[in-house]
Amino acid sequence: MRSSLTLTLLFLISAVLMAGKPFEGVITYKISYPDAKYTEAQMNMFPKVMTVSAKGTKARTEMNVGGGTTVEILDYATKSKIALINMMGQKYAIKQTTAEIEKDNAGQAKGEVNITNETKNIAGYTCKKAIVTTNEDGVKTTLTVWFTEELGGKEVNFDNPLYKDINGVLLEFSIITPQITMKLSATAVERKTVAAKDFEIPSDYTLTTQEELKSKFGGGQ
Repeated sequence: MRSSLTLTLLFLISAVLMAGKPFEGVITYKISYPDAKYTEAQMNMFPKVMTVSAKGTKARTEMNVGGGTTVEILDYATKSKIALINMMGQKYAIKQTTAEIEKDNAGQAKGEVNITNETKNIAGYTCKKAIVTTNEDGVKTTLTVWFTEELGGKEVNFDNPLYKDINGVLLEFSIITPQITMKLSATAVERKTVAAKDFEIPSDYTLTTQEELKSKFGGGQ
């Protein structure tokens, strides 16, 4: 179950990546879990830190999870992405085209975005406050998001219907799933050179699909 949940979170998190303005470097996020109902031992298996590396029109998200590492690489020019999963010594890569991303998003809740006049500084960048509201099956959910236009524009959120209308990089936001809520807060933004090879599929990874991987690790549950 944990491996299946990790995959779900990985695909949702892709919305935070950056592009647009010529930023090259790494953003580090702290991950917390408000109101989590898992045991302490179970929570120790969840990621506590996420890094996002950006170079040109590509960005790479990486998290260490109990038993392995998850990476997602987005290409804003082609609107495609690659997931790299290293779980218990087994390494897999999943490619997704624009059409496949849109198919995945078809059933997800869409967010109504209201930009407020409030601002605050996060990791040295001025962020605007947005209230994002969803109404799914009659259940209304309200999320608070802080984003900056100094690191990228609207295109950074192309693959996430919840945040796709936000014109900037999210530096503080939440992800809610039926199993758990994650809160991500940027703690550092470092401008540095990022290697081009970080956005390629390593030779020791095997290409697969989401369905095949979920079946291998969690039976799709």
